[in-house]
Amino acid sequence: MIHHECYGKLFPTVNSPPTDRPIKGKAFAIELKRAGGMMIATRRASVDLDEWDKCIACDEFANCYKLSMAKLALEAGVMQN
Repeated sequence: MIHHECYGKLFPTVNSPPTDRPIKGKAFAIELKRAGGMMIATRRASVDLDEWDKCIACDEFANCYKLSMAKLALEAGVMQN
């Protein structure tokens, strides 16, 4: 099966995200800001509503969303161990 290039990439990869710069998925982004040294001071999540609107209009949205959520759950599980 051939999918859109963005298929399954709604969210950024959250394993070892860099600090002090945003990392983006197709519609969502996160940014971790340091307060100095290694301490994380703020965490910010955001959504690009224009991209989200494009995503929900896509014919592959339902399965793309499921794959994106599965990848996010897998990353969360790996980070806990």
